[in-house]
Amino acid sequence: MKSVVNPHCQRFSSILKDVLALFDSSDTSIHKARNELKIVDCLDESLVLKSFKVPNLLRRCIYTYLRPSKAEKSYQNSLLLGDFTPTPVAYVEYFDGGLISNSYFVSEHYAYDFTIREPLLDLDFPDRPEVFKAFARFSLALHDAGFFHKDYSPGNILIRKLTDGGYEFKIVDVNRMLQLELDNEMRARGFEKLWARDKDLDVIAKEYAQHSTVSDDFAEQVKLFSNKNKRFKNFKKRLKGKPVND
Repeated sequence: MKSVVNPHCQRFSSILKDVLALFDSSDTSIHKARNELKIVDCLDESLVLKSFKVPNLLRRCIYTYLRPSKAEKSYQNSLLLGDFTPTPVAYVEYFDGGLISNSYFVSEHYAYDFTIREPLLDLDFPDRPEVFKAFARFSLALHDAGFFHKDYSPGNILIRKLTDGGYEFKIVDVNRMLQLELDNEMRARGFEKLWARDKDLDVIAKEYAQHSTVSDDFAEQVKLFSNKNKRFKNFKKRLKGKPVND
């Protein structure tokens, strides 16, 4: 077993010595698909444990010898992101026959009020335009800091409403991320996975442009990449005989 704990979270070190048992003991699952997330209580604090699916044999070899595991990438990227994401606590890897098997990423549990999905889908969502504008400014700060989240999708953008009426944002599922100086195209592509209406993208893109030096056609580029992504996803769904959502 390999365990790396954030130096600022050493109080959890002894508890995280057996993450596998800790994960199995929790019945508070908040997401279960390819990977699973559970909430556990430790030292009067709540942590999120993300269990990654055991990779196939080829990827087990790759993650053991050539590339960091998804758990390690999540941890390292979270350290780089700082306040843009919930505090990373640790990552833990288990090995079987010398190859990685189970792996876990541990972070603080961020008590959010909703994700960006809710205002995107609900036309009657309270304060909807202001949420989108605040989201645009958050996205601009993220991009200006040199971060491109490769899965900037609705469920990965958490939002907490503050007492002063403002909004605080955090991003999760950060194992797939680029760190670079973003050009105009990359900034526009950053919103392509939101699956948002053109009118909503207009609000987001125009607020983003108001505080930056992107090109005059930035909003049109954002909508272009968004619709291109929609067409590609729906094309794949049609090939599989699945219903599409335009």
